[in-house]
Amino acid sequence: MEIKISVKNLDAFYGKNKVLHNISIDIPKNKVLAIIGPSGCGKSTFIRCLNRMHEVVGGTIKGEILLDGEDLTKTDPVLLRKRVGMVFQKPNPFPSMSIFDNVATGLRLNGVRNKKQITPIVEKCLKQSALWDEVKDQLNKSGANISGGQQQRLCIARTLAVDPEVILMDEPASALDPISTTKIEDLIFQLKKDYTIVIVTHNMQQAARVSDYTAFFYMGKLIELDETNKIFTSPSNKQTEDYVRGRFG
Repeated sequence: MEIKISVKNLDAFYGKNKVLHNISIDIPKNKVLAIIGPSGCGKSTFIRCLNRMHEVVGGTIKGEILLDGEDLTKTDPVLLRKRVGMVFQKPNPFPSMSIFDNVATGLRLNGVRNKKQITPIVEKCLKQSALWDEVKDQLNKSGANISGGQQQRLCIARTLAVDPEVILMDEPASALDPISTTKIEDLIFQLKKDYTIVIVTHNMQQAARVSDYTAFFYMGKLIELDETNKIFTSPSNKQTEDYVRGRFG
C-alpha cells in the first residue's frame, strides 16, 4: 500500500495549550480517511496541520508530517496548499465572482491567464464535481446565487482546478440538505480514484458510507485507526465502541 501522507508523533498547540497529543497516522494514496470524534477533540486542527492552515491562526506543531516523503514544515505553504486543497464546512464561494471565475481564480493566481487554457479546465472541474449539467448555461451567474449544495460542489471544483493531490474536507456536508449530502458523498467516492481524501465528519453513517479507513479522536488523542468496516463492527478499543454505538459524544 502506497502511503501519501505520513504523520509521526504530531503535537499541535494554540499558544501554550496543547490540543493534539502524539498523533501518528499513515494515510494511503487514493483512499478516503474519515476522522470522527466528539466536538473539540482535535479533528479540524489535525487536518489543518496537513496543509499548514493551523499556522494561519497562530498555531504551532511538533513532530513530523511527510507528503510523499517530503517534510511539510520545510515546504512553501503556498505551494503546499496547491498540492493539498481544502473544502470547508460552510460553502465559501467568492460572492463577487461568477461561477466560471470562482473555479478559474486559483488558475489565475498560479499564472494561467489565457482563457483558451482556462475554459476547458473549468469545464472539466465542474464535471468532476458533478455540477456542470446544472450550471453550464449560467456560468456568468454569481457563485453566491446558487443553492448551498451547489455552492459546496463549486468550492470542490475550485479546489480541483489547481490539480491537488490531496483533498481535505472539514464537515463538507454538515450544512446541507439530505439530497445535496448524497451528491457530495457520491462525489467523494468518484474523486478517490484520482485523489487522496481526508474527511472530518460528525455523521457516523456518513463516515461508514464514504471512507476506507476511520480514525477516532478523543480529547486530542488518536484512540483507534483501522479499516472503516472494522471500526464500526468490531472496534478494538472500548472507548471507540462506546462512541460509535452512541453511548457518548
